[in-house]
Amino acid sequence: MTNLSIEAITLIMIGGIFVGVLTGFPLAFVVGSVGLIVGYFLLGPQAFEILYGRLYSLSLNYPLLAVPLFTFMGVVLQKSGIADGLFDALYLWLGGFRGGLAVSTLIFGTILAACLGVITASVTMLTLIALNPMLKRGYDKAIATGCVCAGGTLGILIPPSVMLVIYGPMAQVSVGKLFMAAIFPGLLLSVLYSAYVAIRCGLNPALGPAVPKEDRNVPFLVKSKMLLYSLVPPLLLIVSVLGTIFFGIAPPTEAASVGAFAAVVLAILYRKFSWKMLAGTALDTMRVAAFVLLIGCLSFAFVGVFISVGCADVVSRVILAAPGGRWGAFLMVMIVVFMLGMFIDWIGIVFIMVPILAPIGPALGFDPLWFGMMICVNLQMSFMTPPFAVAIFVCRGTAAPELGVTMTDIIRGVIPFVALIVVGLFLCTIFPDIIMWLPGISWRPGTATFACRNPRRGALQEAPRRSSSRRRHGHTLRLNGASSR
Repeated sequence: MTNLSIEAITLIMIGGIFVGVLTGFPLAFVVGSVGLIVGYFLLGPQAFEILYGRLYSLSLNYPLLAVPLFTFMGVVLQKSGIADGLFDALYLWLGGFRGGLAVSTLIFGTILAACLGVITASVTMLTLIALNPMLKRGYDKAIATGCVCAGGTLGILIPPSVMLVIYGPMAQVSVGKLFMAAIFPGLLLSVLYSAYVAIRCGLNPALGPAVPKEDRNVPFLVKSKMLLYSLVPPLLLIVSVLGTIFFGIAPPTEAASVGAFAAVVLAILYRKFSWKMLAGTALDTMRVAAFVLLIGCLSFAFVGVFISVGCADVVSRVILAAPGGRWGAFLMVMIVVFMLGMFIDWIGIVFIMVPILAPIGPALGFDPLWFGMMICVNLQMSFMTPPFAVAIFVCRGTAAPELGVTMTDIIRGVIPFVALIVVGLFLCTIFPDIIMWLPGISWRPGTATFACRNPRRGALQEAPRRSSSRRRHGHTLRLNGASSR
């Protein structure tokens, strides 16, 4: 086997993962086994040193502490139910419009996205809270389930996002900058989704009929009070996390701890706190964090072997040799990420492929932050593209049987939203400031500086600032002895 070419070894390692995943084995064990077996035959005992070193370095990676903290914050919000009244308020305000309940679902999902950051929790909440009212009001099943899946998946993009927390260390990009960069792309997708629903239901009222006036006959002051009261918890969580990052008070990991503490305080103030809820939250948090870190450690070890034997260079050469110059290579990266999302969990893609693909962006002349955010937006589609479509399966499994929702209904519903993500990627390519503008603003008490990045040149032009300002927006990462920001 050691006489095989590097190209053949690359195919064996990548193909081994696909075959293992398709056989039904858990991704973590598949990736770890392929890395261990191939590494031993190619490198001998040195493979164990590489695997151990990678496992150890990732397990001590400081920014990844934000994963359980953000998960805890989101689960507290979900289990306490302090955000449930928000949909009822939006129902009263927008229900009178055609497609108003579907748009309310998307707005509700957007607000939840800034508080939860966990796909299964977001989709589950939207299915339980929003799907039944829409279908009872005569909404088309495809439109209703499509909005639930699309709105729920925004939680993995709009910060605080677990995906961004993981992507940062893997690509050696500041997590704080990623959080700022993700806000406008996430809001852009939300606006595209809402505009699509409003236009389609406006053209065909049968798809999303308006709620009768007698069912929403609530005084203006009453429904205004409901909306303001229900917006307080999510807004406080958003400010506690993103505010501390943007204003340079704390980096993402510490901001995650502030958010977790704020979620508990809100649950107590809204009289939703109980020791049973806290115990269930802690258990769910441990499950999610253990799942992420198990896949992460074994995937990171696999990548160590993959890079050590030269397979990463093969992947880079293939992509850089794509016809059409650097934009052709960029398109190939987008297609590869999209195809992988159909078969592999996003966690595996980030841990396995990002360390391999991230260096390609600067090699093509793209800014690493813009390039990384395009990959993260692309991964939005992975939750809605079968056969591995988490949002579809969560929606189908959570929907009450009496609603009669089928897999066909959900798949038909998500297809337009997948197309809208492609539109969003196209807009972010044409107008890169959608991604780059907000991270280019550095705020400090009494002053504000602006940075202008050109992702097509990979250049950064900014006003002089103190080095301590940079440290406030991200972590110094150490992976395998390498230090980067």
